[in-house]
Amino acid sequence: MQKQPSTARPLGWLNRRHFLKAAGAALVLPAILPGCTMSAPRRPRAANRITLGVIGWGMQGPGNTRNFLNEADCQVIAACDLDANRLAKAVSTVNEHYNNRDCKAYHDFREMFEREDLDAVMIAVPDHWHGIVATEAARHKLDIYGEKPLAKTIAEQQAIVRAVEKNNVIWQTGSWQRSQALFRKAAEIVRNGLIGEVTHVEVGLPAGHHDFPSTTPELLAKLKPLGITSLADVVPGTEAWNLAVSEPPTGLDYNFWIGPSKMEPYIAQRVYQNWRWNFNTGGGQLLDWVGHHCDIAHWGMDCDRSGPDEVEGHGDFPPANAVWNTATKYRIELKYPHDIIMTIAGGYPDIRSGTKWIGTDGWVWVDRGGFDCSNPELKKGKSLPEALRKVKLYESPGHQRNFLDCVKSRKPTITPVETAHHSTIPGHLGLISMLVGRKLHWDAKSEKIHNDSEASQLLTRPYRAPWHLA
Repeated sequence: MQKQPSTARPLGWLNRRHFLKAAGAALVLPAILPGCTMSAPRRPRAANRITLGVIGWGMQGPGNTRNFLNEADCQVIAACDLDANRLAKAVSTVNEHYNNRDCKAYHDFREMFEREDLDAVMIAVPDHWHGIVATEAARHKLDIYGEKPLAKTIAEQQAIVRAVEKNNVIWQTGSWQRSQALFRKAAEIVRNGLIGEVTHVEVGLPAGHHDFPSTTPELLAKLKPLGITSLADVVPGTEAWNLAVSEPPTGLDYNFWIGPSKMEPYIAQRVYQNWRWNFNTGGGQLLDWVGHHCDIAHWGMDCDRSGPDEVEGHGDFPPANAVWNTATKYRIELKYPHDIIMTIAGGYPDIRSGTKWIGTDGWVWVDRGGFDCSNPELKKGKSLPEALRKVKLYESPGHQRNFLDCVKSRKPTITPVETAHHSTIPGHLGLISMLVGRKLHWDAKSEKIHNDSEASQLLTRPYRAPWHLA
């Protein structure tokens, strides 16, 4: 049995946030907070508890929160969501766990961040909100557990990295595969040279669109007389579009939900969970998954602080103004230093789901629930034999547990912010290459695209007033 980490905090830990807040310069507040809110009074804090606020009660938020609730040295004291019904569910879930009514509900994350008794936050919001919420949390010296991808654009990711480093906060990305033994074993096989020199890496991701909350059947039934069988065929100016558009439900602050993105009519099938399939708020299967399998690919390649030199992507897209308009099929070829070629693909049967490293002396493949390699001896067990582990990678007792341990120790997590940034860059660049229709030359050190002003403009995005990123 693995020994549980001590719950005792280092001396002086309790006042760390308040000391840094008083002493350090801060980022500009990304938007004006309507009204005026008073900071919550500081309450006596248990010396062995980390107080946590959770933001987002959609797909990842509930699971992440329950994992934190199961840790004895963590206390969830606040929950935030823009949907009143989901917010009520979040608060009741927390209060039922503790058998009290102490968890406070927040409509606006910025009001939550003003609490002086808050140590850390879990952020599980749509991609178009990552940059603003994360930088504002860092400005308040809050340690952050943030979902992948790091942000909607490379520029937003760069801003998050700067904010986290400037404010000296702990960051954990929800790329939880690094906390699993089989993924670590596969990466260690590569890092210890057991397949020779790596020549090619294959990263297989999902394709198409997936209706997570099952909200499309009802709409498609209405559209059936029009011959419409996919939301990728529903575009403005048609009867199908008019049938898809509706008023936002009572309890959802849709204007706030759209936030910094372009205002679009409310369509239920592209909000809750399915926001991923609309470029205004998400990045499709590519950006939804690249922070998982490309993250593992980089772990084995020792590329947590580097990236590709050349990127060329091709994809199949619905009409740009369709309800769902993200790529349904895509293939990206990337060239890394030492002539390593990486292929990231979704919808191509020759690229198997997961991560596969191919070397001069063999190969190894890993996916959720799957592991295989060319050397039969290396297939045995969940961990690499100790004698072969000359290079030992970070071992995590569990993703949420690792975050809490690092909040106390102030040591980096298994997926710190720079790692998440570099793991996602190949997906962003691949998408940009698809959109402009040509190969990109990337300077991984300066993080700029060479000699392509059109492509470079897509490293960022416009913000709807009054929102802006510092």
